[in-house]
Amino acid sequence: MAGRFDEELRGFREVQRLAYACAEAVAARLRPGVTERAAARMQREWLRERGVQDWFHLPFAWFGDRTAFAGFRVPLQFFPTGRRLEPGMPFILDLAPVHRGFTADVGYAGCLGPNPLHERMLADLGAHRDLVLREVREHRPLREIYEDVDRLMVRQGYANRHRAYPFGVIAHKVGRVRERRWAPHLFGFGVQSLKGLAADALHGHREGWSPLWSPYRFSGHPPRPGLWAVEPHLGFRGTGVKFEELLVVTDSRDPQESAFWLDDDLPHVRRRREERAVA
Repeated sequence: MAGRFDEELRGFREVQRLAYACAEAVAARLRPGVTERAAARMQREWLRERGVQDWFHLPFAWFGDRTAFAGFRVPLQFFPTGRRLEPGMPFILDLAPVHRGFTADVGYAGCLGPNPLHERMLADLGAHRDLVLREVREHRPLREIYEDVDRLMVRQGYANRHRAYPFGVIAHKVGRVRERRWAPHLFGFGVQSLKGLAADALHGHREGWSPLWSPYRFSGHPPRPGLWAVEPHLGFRGTGVKFEELLVVTDSRDPQESAFWLDDDLPHVRRRREERAVA
């Protein structure tokens, strides 16, 4: 059983690394004048060249104050626009490919040139990664962990911008997706992935849990075993930063094995490790 579990995790880890490799490759190609739509298209093309045919959701790109979801009121505002990148402007790439039946959902925050505020915000994100893991291992209810993330952001001087997502989620469950030759999507989301999330929601409703990690009553339970795409999103005066990566939750009684990040060799994790080494 352990061997099969490890094999499953390897599949998710590989697609997550593929997604982050895509984000880094596209980020390196961004130049002044590139639009959000062009950046999203670059992500799609890069991944399709490497065999990706299905998505949890199609790639997003947000530039400037759109990284902090400034003025977002309806879901359509999340989709890429004609906003052009400028020197010193922050950007976020968010992509969720499905490859060989495994799902990833990642967020990559960058900036086109030096920006001290952006650097500081990226550094402050690390504390949220630590907090989430620690409190999941303590089997705290999702809603309470969400509130603790909120409080940490307030102490740091930031606004919670993941609250702008549908249902205000900071995370959602992901899983295996049945591979098909034709993989349709609806409103930017893969149909197969939506079916899986809906099935989880129905199953969870009957048992008193939800696949959505939100500030609402339906998230008032400890994390269910499985993989959770976690994305704390900080905002400050028109600048937003976030990471998104997979957290593994198990039913083990060992705290270290009950929850762990799927991969500790990701861009934002390496960055934090390097910052600590310099300090």
